[in-house]
Amino acid sequence: MSDAHFSPTTFEFLAELIDHNDKAWFEANKARYERVVRTPALAFIRALQPMMATISRHFVADDRKVGGSLMRIHRDVRFSADKTPYKTNIGVHIRHEVGKDVHAPGFYLHLSLDEGCFVGVGMWKPEASALKAVRERIVAAPAAWKKARDDAGFRACFEIVGDSLKRPPRGFDPEHAYIDDLRRTDHLASSKLAPKDLYGAAGPSRVGERFAAAKPYARFLTQALDLPF
Repeated sequence: MSDAHFSPTTFEFLAELIDHNDKAWFEANKARYERVVRTPALAFIRALQPMMATISRHFVADDRKVGGSLMRIHRDVRFSADKTPYKTNIGVHIRHEVGKDVHAPGFYLHLSLDEGCFVGVGMWKPEASALKAVRERIVAAPAAWKKARDDAGFRACFEIVGDSLKRPPRGFDPEHAYIDDLRRTDHLASSKLAPKDLYGAAGPSRVGERFAAAKPYARFLTQALDLPF
């Protein structure tokens, strides 16, 4: 299988990185990282570009080596008890064109041995103003929220995940029909994949199909922030 695509060799690299998470090992294997991780990841992102355009032209699959959709393998250890220098997963975050970081609305792909492989859609730990806007939109348009959240194609392959408040948020009716959704501090949905689903030239199409199934959910969240979809 070509190194232009994800393959078992990609996961072999991640397995060894788990066991040798240090700068010396990584530097000695940097060419291998480029060949079996970064090159196929960037090719995957390029293949997703036309698929994303059919979902929303405002979500950008950016195949730049630095600053694009491929997340850095280097960990930010400044405020972490875990000082290992490298992430042992591959993350691809396709953000809205106005998004600046992982908290913006987006589509996500995760490849990992210890956490599994999955695609995600939505907002992870959004800023307070964004979270309030989504809550207000749910209250203002409950039928539209129910239609997006319970869309049959979406729920066939996605599970709503993420953190929630223990109590209703201040200023919202504790008896609201969708109080469980109003308590959410993440608005995320996740869909599991097997590593083999990502192998070869067909991998991007499989992910693109999952992203397309999440379109109603992504549209609601994006428009709740008064952003174009």
